[in-house]
Amino acid sequence: MSFCAVSVVLPFYQAENTLNRAVTSILNQTFTDFELLLVDNNSTDRGGEIGREFAQTDARVRVIQENQQGVVFAMNRGMQEARGAFIARMDADDLSLPERLEKQFQFLQQHPHIGLVGCQVKHVSPLPSKGLERFVNWVNSFHTSEAIFQNRLVEIPIIQPTVMFRAELVGKHGNYREGDFPEDYELFLRWLDAGVRFYQLPEMLHEWHDSETRLTRTDDRYSAEAFYKTKAYYFARWFVRTHPQRELWVWGAGRKARQRARLLEEQGLTISGYYDLKAGKTTERACRSYVDIPAPGQQFILSMVGNRGAREKITNFLLERNYQAGSDFLLMA
Repeated sequence: MSFCAVSVVLPFYQAENTLNRAVTSILNQTFTDFELLLVDNNSTDRGGEIGREFAQTDARVRVIQENQQGVVFAMNRGMQEARGAFIARMDADDLSLPERLEKQFQFLQQHPHIGLVGCQVKHVSPLPSKGLERFVNWVNSFHTSEAIFQNRLVEIPIIQPTVMFRAELVGKHGNYREGDFPEDYELFLRWLDAGVRFYQLPEMLHEWHDSETRLTRTDDRYSAEAFYKTKAYYFARWFVRTHPQRELWVWGAGRKARQRARLLEEQGLTISGYYDLKAGKTTERACRSYVDIPAPGQQFILSMVGNRGAREKITNFLLERNYQAGSDFLLMA
């Protein structure tokens, strides 16, 4: 069995219209010590044929058949077959710019304390909605391990198909899990919870192509409720471990915020009260005005206000009160 530096895992299903572009972008990388694992997840179009044609002309390409349907099984099969010391993700409808693998490999070689690295992405979409574009701009704003960790409960902090990570992490912390939750976000939160440090290169090295059929738009595992259940689980694990003596207060007493807060109670946490613009917004438990937030050290504040622009205002207010992100407060919306 021959080994290589990087295994690129590319699962695909019904991708005949985009697979050629995605594969070509990997084969044209400036870094060449890699294998490309094309995991065919029961395609009935010409995707499998396209993959086999590439394998016949380039020895770095292997086509693997995964009969159990679902991206979780396809990704796990690819990682199981990987021979590289590092594993890079790729999606069948995206495009990696030529220096992506080289720069990510060099970064991980030079920074042994970092386990996973992503990169900035260019959002390419024919759709009129600006929601995903705003999300991409938000993700692109984070680079350091600290910033990624502090914002991990707002949204997924790194775009999944841009990552490269040390293959040993799969054995240490587990692969993708199947369930009623977003599998990529769950894996990221699990690895972060285990102490794996993430980083994001400040260079745009990947095109993330959007479409109406993207799973995040069509699959219940990517619903808001599924995301918040996953967030609540990993926040509870972290909070019990790191802040066992602190009272937990939630910023946001509106209906949605209280619904999200109940997910924390399902994880065994006790919510001491709420903060909002005005006191008394709910009678479920104590509800105070945000201007009455005490000096840091007594309480931990978890913001669940999701209105656009609210995250920045809440963060700035707490920082002005000498609250420290991660130590005294976090955002979860």
